[in-house]
Amino acid sequence: MSSIVQRSIDAKTAQAAIEAAAAKAREMGLKMCIAVTDETGDLKAFHRMDGAPKLSIGISQDKAYTSAAYGFPTHGWYDFIKDDPPLLHGIVHTPRLVVFGGGYPIKEKGEMVGAIGISGGHYSQDMECAKAALAAIGADAP
Repeated sequence: MSSIVQRSIDAKTAQAAIEAAAAKAREMGLKMCIAVTDETGDLKAFHRMDGAPKLSIGISQDKAYTSAAYGFPTHGWYDFIKDDPPLLHGIVHTPRLVVFGGGYPIKEKGEMVGAIGISGGHYSQDMECAKAALAAIGADAP
């Protein structure tokens, strides 16, 4: 018999990521929903800034889930599927899969320990806030 040990983001670090993302959002004049999951995609921490769009609650959580499930940023999906019609038209119907920016895996020394998903602005703004969060917690650069 053999087994593996899986590292996971702790609650304190997840909360620090949320605080950094919210600070960046305030600096940009945005109201965001920010979700952090563990390495399996289960929600670890969440914050809906006052006035953030209700629809962004689920989108932010799905961005984090997508990144945790596949280990790469959500914006990478479009390039992966755009030139493959069967995949392009089929995979987008997969529940919780997001194919635009704002979701990133959280990696520590190359190992995924969680993921972050942000929604509330244009996806490029969501990405800026997520990158600020990753930098603040010392995660591997995306």
